[in-house]
Amino acid sequence: MLKIEAHVLLDAFQTNTWLLYGDNCKEAVLIDPSVPSETLLKRIRELELNVKYIINTHGHGDHIGGNKWFKDRLSCPLAIHRLDADMLLDNRKNFSLYMDSPVETQAADLILEDGMELDFASRKLKVIHTPGHTRGCICLLVEKFLISGDTLFEQSIGRTDFPGGSHSDIINSIKNKLFILTEDTIVYPGHGPRTTIGLEKASNPFIR
Repeated sequence: MLKIEAHVLLDAFQTNTWLLYGDNCKEAVLIDPSVPSETLLKRIRELELNVKYIINTHGHGDHIGGNKWFKDRLSCPLAIHRLDADMLLDNRKNFSLYMDSPVETQAADLILEDGMELDFASRKLKVIHTPGHTRGCICLLVEKFLISGDTLFEQSIGRTDFPGGSHSDIINSIKNKLFILTEDTIVYPGHGPRTTIGLEKASNPFIR
């Protein structure tokens, strides 16, 4: 069975950092490490996990602030979509400069594209490119679990008023790439509580 843990490391933004791992396999994926965290690192080591990838759903500062810190300690590749890769190296583009907490920059080792699949814990983690919040936003699908980043939230959607954002693109991404998933798909967003595709299709006020 796949295990999914939420760790809120950055209180100011309530960003969800996700740790995915198999119960019978010690391989794991770390998604959107918002800041360095000895507590989360201790958890990973207590579970004796081998983190195969650190993945960013997009390049905003509140999702990438722990990239270099965790990569240095876990010795695994860092991955992001091609269209957001430059945000990892420019604290103006990732907005961390304006958040009064510029991140320690780290280039990606692996560039992701729509439809790519990453192997971990005897499973396939599929990359779904969902532009709208940023040009290179992605969601990650494994079995019936969707890590939705800042594309889809419980009864809400990601902001589109930042540079690189597009309201029409995010609506198209949700309707044409996420709402085609089975309604029992559980959604784990970048902020806030989990939801399901069925619930959001039925009642998300931003999707008409």
